Amino acid sequence: MRRLLDGGPDLGAAEHRLIAEAVNAFCGLHLGRATRFLMQRRLRERLESLSLPDFAAYYRYLRYDRNGAAEMERAVEILTTNETYFFREDYQLRAFVNEVLPGIAEDPALREQHRLVVWSAGCSTGEEAYSLAMLIDDSGLFPDWDIRIIGSDISRRVIERAREGVYGASSFRAMPPQYLHYFDEVSTGRRVSARIRAMCHFGHLNLLDSERAAVVGRVHAVFCRNVLIYFDEESRRRVIEGFYERLLPGGTLLLGHSESLLNLSTRFELLHLSTDMVYRRPSVTASLQRKTSQ
Repeated sequence: MRRLLDGGPDLGAAEHRLIAEAVNAFCGLHLGRATRFLMQRRLRERLESLSLPDFAAYYRYLRYDRNGAAEMERAVEILTTNETYFFREDYQLRAFVNEVLPGIAEDPALREQHRLVVWSAGCSTGEEAYSLAMLIDDSGLFPDWDIRIIGSDISRRVIERAREGVYGASSFRAMPPQYLHYFDEVSTGRRVSARIRAMCHFGHLNLLDSERAAVVGRVHAVFCRNVLIYFDEESRRRVIEGFYERLLPGGTLLLGHSESLLNLSTRFELLHLSTDMVYRRPSVTASLQRKTSQ
């Protein structure tokens, strides 16, 4: 067993590869060679908590111990980054409000159902989900509709924070002032109002778990922004396929500004909006037209 000058165990190249492969198989997270020292630093506390002598023993614990699955969740929580804030990438949110939502509100079939469901996949501490709820409420397009924003994340810790709905100053750095009325002042910051919190439902979800993702139901739009950049290509394909299955015909998929479906899927249509490009699951009519033209 090798130890560093500070006395802590060294994460060797072989152990790094094994642990990285196990994490990737679990949730799709890609941990390349450049992450070796980050993993070493962040996972040391888990070795100490479990009284394990080195990273080889930690890998065996992840793979074979009866508590290995729970430990894998803890490891992923430690290794992932959860940085977000309200109204992030506002140009995309403007396109969603000005062009996507009116199309939903004017659809005769959807007007009859009076139901709108949006999925924030990889919601972190909840700012995106609450931003969507505020925008939909403020639009005035859906009076008396059943509005449901579903936020999911692989980290149970951030899901608990999202459910609390209490945020400090850093979460408001891009917040337009006109939306502050959706918050109540509390001793630790600002809390999302009860009415907006009631629109948002948060749950723990591994995006690679297609069976569990089915509990989300069918949705009109999926936001998955700045999540897929951390996945390997095959995991991205699996996640995108899952989004396609969850989206209703005509539903939209909104990714981060540096993400695309290039080389991942040809099942979506590229939709050019005034300030952004989004992806759309073809409507039933469009799908029939495509088949008859082939």
